Amino acid sequence: MAAEAVIRFAAMIAAMTIAAVPASAQTSANPDRTKIDCRNGANAAGADCAKDGSDTKSGSDAAQSDAVFLPALIVDLFPNPAATPVPTPRPAPATPPADNQAGPPPGGPIISPTDLIAVQPPRAVVGDFVPDEVLVTVDGDAGAVQQIAASFGLEVRSQRQSRLLGTTLVRFGIPDGRPVGVVLAQLAADGRTQRREPNHVYSLQQAAGIVNYAFERIALDAKQASGENVRIAVIDTGIDDTNPALSGVIAGQFDAMPGVPIEKRDHGTSIDGLIAGVGALEGMAPGAKIYHARAFEGGKSTMDVILSALDWAADQDVRIINMSFVGPKNDLLGVACRNARALGIVLVAAAGNNGPKAPFGYPAAFDDVIAVTATDARDGLMPQANRGAYVFISAPGVEMVAPSGAGSDVVTGTSFAAAIVSGAIANLIHAAPDRSADDIEKALAATARDLGPKGRDNDFGYGLLDIKAAEAAKD
Repeated sequence: MAAEAVIRFAAMIAAMTIAAVPASAQTSANPDRTKIDCRNGANAAGADCAKDGSDTKSGSDAAQSDAVFLPALIVDLFPNPAATPVPTPRPAPATPPADNQAGPPPGGPIISPTDLIAVQPPRAVVGDFVPDEVLVTVDGDAGAVQQIAASFGLEVRSQRQSRLLGTTLVRFGIPDGRPVGVVLAQLAADGRTQRREPNHVYSLQQAAGIVNYAFERIALDAKQASGENVRIAVIDTGIDDTNPALSGVIAGQFDAMPGVPIEKRDHGTSIDGLIAGVGALEGMAPGAKIYHARAFEGGKSTMDVILSALDWAADQDVRIINMSFVGPKNDLLGVACRNARALGIVLVAAAGNNGPKAPFGYPAAFDDVIAVTATDARDGLMPQANRGAYVFISAPGVEMVAPSGAGSDVVTGTSFAAAIVSGAIANLIHAAPDRSADDIEKALAATARDLGPKGRDNDFGYGLLDIKAAEAAKD
């Protein structure tokens, strides 16, 4: 009996030992190896690795990890950078089905789940778009706009009818800190929203300069230069219209950001002066009429403000719009530029001062816009200039004297090269008012003096502006 009891006791001990072995130990000889492989990415796709590449979780921890995976993916598709961003082209938003009906989405108002709340609070305007706003074109009246705001937990910060977009443009605020990309994805589900974009931030293109040189590099006789009665819109900073160089030059002004005090007037004053200045600092097209829209302060503006300025410019029946600023690609801006060109307006923009490896600068990189880079007194390329296939033409823009504030200054940048081209085009229009925007663009390309490799290149475009040859090309 005693021996039988001992045998039974031993069997019980063995059974307890086998039951105590964890399941993982039965399938892996080294449990720490799985964690190491997951960290190193060796088994990142395996079932034992968490979706975020961290150690495997179980129970409530695993469920929590799964809950935040989809929002993280959406944020990656619609990046919301926290510091210095690199603007990249964004795909056009998907067009909603045509049979979607207006009114609140099925099932009542959409409430953002807690896992869509951004971990960082709303912050000031930094990076390449305003972090707590989106721009949306809406198919519907003010009531539809309010319904959309209520359904998606947004604030209506402004709304207006855009001439160039041909629809209602609404600036929605995001009061709860959700990332812009998440809100754009949510709005895509509502058929009343046609286009949805971040409220991108744009920067004036000015660099420091220290020496003086004149405009003789392009073939324009200063005694014969004239843009008399050609209407040109400039979208820029505020200006000092008491500067003698702008006497009688400004035909109209519009403030696209009336709630922001004007502190800087230098950049806009320089651009207007280089285009159509009079007196000692005569511009390229004396006699031209400038319609100036103030849309920048502190060198920055937003897409909403710029679109407002563009609509105003289109209403002034201008022939040229000068845009000496750069920012990321924005579909709303692309539509506005395309429609402005369809109205016969020549669009001129700075290529950018962000260096040879910088992404394309917009609006210059849109097909309907003449992108201008800057050269110096020896026809050398400005080192800071953007490069790329979108660069169309070169013009002086390095170390030039221009009106600035109440006096003058030496300026450098593709901003100022763009102003030179705008003024030169005004001469062409003055000489032949019936000349179309397409004809002007073709003439500039065909007559530019080649500076780089033969033909159009990424540095100089077609080459240095030759206004005398371009005028002759009209025949």
